[in-house]
Amino acid sequence: MLPDPDEARDWAERELERAAYREAEPTLFDRVAQAIGQFFIDLFNPQLGGAAWSPVWTAVIVALIVAIIVVAFVIWGAPRGDHRTRRPASAGVFDADERTADELRRAARAAADAGDWDGAIVLRFRAVARALDERGIIHAPPGMTAHAFVTAARDFFPAQAADLAAAGGVFDDVRYLRRPGTQGSSEAIAALDEAVRTSRPAKIAEAAFA
Repeated sequence: MLPDPDEARDWAERELERAAYREAEPTLFDRVAQAIGQFFIDLFNPQLGGAAWSPVWTAVIVALIVAIIVVAFVIWGAPRGDHRTRRPASAGVFDADERTADELRRAARAAADAGDWDGAIVLRFRAVARALDERGIIHAPPGMTAHAFVTAARDFFPAQAADLAAAGGVFDDVRYLRRPGTQGSSEAIAALDEAVRTSRPAKIAEAAFA
């Protein structure tokens, strides 16, 4: 027997009240997401609604892009390149120190005897550079950096190239990066000074003083 219209309507309402139908209904979040998605679809495809493209749409799109870029800069900051710093990569060797190599050596020994490893390292490295300047092998002006000195010196003393590079790095650590020196580093630079002092250069010095 078929139900009458009122009874059929009651059956349909009770059926739709079942949990399975309620779970299938879109949530508030789904409705909002669909509305936002439809907004952007209509924004970038105005022709679908039969409307002609207007400069207003171009202005709106440009404004949105600019807003996104501004928000990205606020959140993440400006992009960083590979050049993270413009500071010099190496400290100057001499500053205003005009002492001779022997005077620097004596001062370095005194600093080492007092346990001042930073002072001993700086003074002994300066002695190495000043000695080569006095011998006419390398011109070491006041503004020369440790890196520049090592680059020039290792061409004349290839046997000590690794020790020169290590000494330049320790000098920069102490003078430029303010890292504490050690007794081992001080003694290594003293040994380097002695090795360079008693060695003949591998090539004739160029006319750097002319």
